[in-house]
Amino acid sequence: MVAALAAEVAEYGILVNSVAPGFIETELTRETLGEKEMIDIVKHIPIKRLGKPEEIANFVAWLVSEENTYISGQNLIIDGGFTRV
Repeated sequence: MVAALAAEVAEYGILVNSVAPGFIETELTRETLGEKEMIDIVKHIPIKRLGKPEEIANFVAWLVSEENTYISGQNLIIDGGFTRV
């Protein structure tokens, strides 16, 4: 869907992307998973930690800024490499 929409609006100079964050260190994550599950998940993340909300926010802020002039039609997975192993 992202790629199709990006292709449809590209002629207007509009960039379309989606962001798919992995496990992020938030209160909701802690409440939902619990300590044991979080430890187990971190073992499978190549960088050995959960992401931080500000890491996602900083990336999205850049992605929608005027500095990004070329990335479009992508689903950007931000998960510390979790889905690549």
